[in-house]
Amino acid sequence: MKIAILGYGNLGKGIEAACAQNPDMELVGVFTRRDPSTVKTLTNVKTYHADTILDMKDNIDVLVICGGSATDLPKQTPEYAKYFNVIDSFDTHAKIPEHFANVDEAAKAGGHIAMISVGWDPGMFSLNRLYANAILPEGKDYTFWGKGVSQGHSDAIRRIEGVQDAKQYTIPVEAALHAVRNGENPDLTTRQKHTRECFVVAKEGADKARIEKEIKEMPNYFADYDTTVHFISQEELNRDHAGIPHGGFVFRTGKTGLNKEHDHVIEYRLKLDSNPEFTASVLVAYARAAYRMNREGMSGCKTVFDVAPAYLSPLSAEEMRAHLL
Repeated sequence: MKIAILGYGNLGKGIEAACAQNPDMELVGVFTRRDPSTVKTLTNVKTYHADTILDMKDNIDVLVICGGSATDLPKQTPEYAKYFNVIDSFDTHAKIPEHFANVDEAAKAGGHIAMISVGWDPGMFSLNRLYANAILPEGKDYTFWGKGVSQGHSDAIRRIEGVQDAKQYTIPVEAALHAVRNGENPDLTTRQKHTRECFVVAKEGADKARIEKEIKEMPNYFADYDTTVHFISQEELNRDHAGIPHGGFVFRTGKTGLNKEHDHVIEYRLKLDSNPEFTASVLVAYARAAYRMNREGMSGCKTVFDVAPAYLSPLSAEEMRAHLL
């Protein structure tokens, strides 16, 4: 499979590293909005300006779009789905139905597969919620994220006028996590499950009070959470917040038996040293699925729910049955 990357930030670098671990994939290029001569890739793969991408239309099997969910992906994914099989990690949960509809129309018109919202949440966590709901229909779902850096939320802060740089941490409320794991089935509001902590570098002369207000009132990102904003220097951010860890938990508590006499807890956990590298690894597996599904004649927008697990693996059906089943 010939893979190309659009956007060379943390996620793009993760895609590059993930492709190197998959022998059935060849990275044919990195496309950037910057001057390509200023972009040095990890594996010396060639860089091109994003404006030239259609020149390589016939040499790319799957285009991995590594933009941000706030403003990049809503425009980029439907646009490029006209010309390529594409995949993105769109993670604004409330806007996924709208994004799906826009991308589906473009992908069907172009005869391509477009995978959206691929990563670990949405993505792997979504699958675990679905499996657990199907297995325990009498039950309750709980999802906790963190403690970790959210790339999407950090990106949303960085796009506020006057912000030079930022990192945002999502932190589970420990008492809520404990209650769910113990099978207490608490009713939890959004605010009771997580807090958000922001470390922001403001540009010189920027209105910090306005920036803090915009962060705390941002719909879909911060408005429903107890959010703390710290203004720090670029040096402090570089020194104390250089990593991008993340993770979280998906729970389903449920009952079985004619009288619902038996209690069960399904727990799926991720503990990630590098959020973008893990997300990239999920994207690369689903890029393989997109390529295979399109070769079978499928088109349109797809999510992780539409992909049979066998499409993800480089193993043959016989090897999967022998070693994984």
